Amino acid sequence: MEYKNRLYMVLYPNQSLIASQYDPEMFARHYTSGSSRHYSGKLIFAEVDADYRNDFFDIENILKDLKPHSDGRPKATKFIASYRVLEHVELSALGKLYLSTEEGHCIGIEKGGCKDHQEGFVRVYAEIAPMHMLVMSRLTPPEFGKRITDPSNNKSAPAQFFTQLDFNPAEFVKDFEKNPFIPSPVPSMHPSTIRDGFHEMMTHPDKKTKGMALDSSMDNISYRLIRNGFTFAAKGECLFYPIPGHSEIEAENFKFWRTM
Repeated sequence: MEYKNRLYMVLYPNQSLIASQYDPEMFARHYTSGSSRHYSGKLIFAEVDADYRNDFFDIENILKDLKPHSDGRPKATKFIASYRVLEHVELSALGKLYLSTEEGHCIGIEKGGCKDHQEGFVRVYAEIAPMHMLVMSRLTPPEFGKRITDPSNNKSAPAQFFTQLDFNPAEFVKDFEKNPFIPSPVPSMHPSTIRDGFHEMMTHPDKKTKGMALDSSMDNISYRLIRNGFTFAAKGECLFYPIPGHSEIEAENFKFWRTM
């Protein structure tokens, strides 16, 4: 039986380029629960144009070895690279972005343009790959993407994948100062860390970003806490993937919605 050869770029929990004969849903189930190399947690990956080539990757030779098993089963994974992957994949080569829950339930998101964003308030970003800090910032998502991929910035990478979290630090700090027992909107971060970071941003108006945590801990962040979607940034450009609304996800993929 003939199987379609595919390329997947895994963005979380690790970064890698993988050749596979599995469709995205099968790949998600294999990665989260079907492999002998046990992994428990979220999976985020993007499909890459199967015709994409870059001299950094030995794609052609790897694909020659991507053959079904002797019993006819499709080959699940053939690793091409596990280092500096994102910076060597052009944004134009990316297809759908896939989000998978720990149980292997998966949705695919179509890409869209970077839309205009309201300015003048503080946001919190979760960097996912290759850097993975939690960052408070005055910058809009496109501006933030340009800053963290700017070679003149000593805290930058050639390319970055990130998302904005869906809460307003200013409103949270106001509520926290009235009630110090309210829970943090970010499970891995103490409320006082958000308060202190926000106060520092307000005290220093010229400060554009403030690191909040060395690890964004995406496994502790529900997909329900994602605001708008996910962004790829590279070479001064960005590519945005808008996440569907919760009601749309519930109607079209109840199993994913229930565990997201």
